[in-house]
Amino acid sequence: MPANACDSHAHIFGPAARYDWSPQRGYTPPEALPAAYEHLHTTLGITRGVITQPSVYGTDNRATLEYVAAHPDRLRAVVSVEPTVTDAAFESMHAQGARGIRVNIADPGGNPFASFRQLRVFADRLRPLGWHIEFLLHVHKIDAVIDDIRRMPVDISVGHFGYMPAALGVDHPQYGAFLDLVADGRCWVKLTGAYRITARRQLPYDDTVPFAHALVARRPDRILWGTDWPHPICPVPMPNDGDLTDMLLDWVPDPAVRHRILVDNPAQLYGYAA
Repeated sequence: MPANACDSHAHIFGPAARYDWSPQRGYTPPEALPAAYEHLHTTLGITRGVITQPSVYGTDNRATLEYVAAHPDRLRAVVSVEPTVTDAAFESMHAQGARGIRVNIADPGGNPFASFRQLRVFADRLRPLGWHIEFLLHVHKIDAVIDDIRRMPVDISVGHFGYMPAALGVDHPQYGAFLDLVADGRCWVKLTGAYRITARRQLPYDDTVPFAHALVARRPDRILWGTDWPHPICPVPMPNDGDLTDMLLDWVPDPAVRHRILVDNPAQLYGYAA
């Protein structure tokens, strides 16, 4: 890993005695505490990270923000909020390291906004902070909203290669439309959660390689990477994090481009010092 490599997508769960689970959660994870996360980064040689608010906490961002705020030089957060959140709350979360909001339109009930029009108006409040919107979505199902997403007044990010089953193929028309969105320059994509899209049961997930190559070919300056630790949705046998990280060599063979994805791109999106 190069110096200042960033894991752009991970979660913290617990301690359960301190942070209550949301009663609307779809699953109850085992605890995944900061010490284990930091051990992972030490093992992999990663020095920066982005903690993404998990759905099991709803819009209670305490577990995420209290950890991130304790490490302002190396950690950032993506939070979940209600449309009624105040500007003062935004300012407080920004001071604690938040740099974006997460909107889940992949899972029923995950989106607190009544419409994309409401979200677009809300997003105007993010612009002065330099925040972005991170969408959890399946790109092969967004024909009806892709124009709404394109009209957002702030940058967006999308995880898990676009969350499209690799079995559908990189030449799928909807993936082509997604690549065009990426090419516009205001959509960032995370090479994360490969086990969520692969048709393979074991590493290496070779069917994900064409998707990574297509994304990097379109906009290498808009691609991020992350572990998705602790892998809360893993439909295949749990991969070893070192082996999973090694797939970067297949996804991004060029060392200079890997440096951009691991260091330069996250520094720009999440506001790390040079």
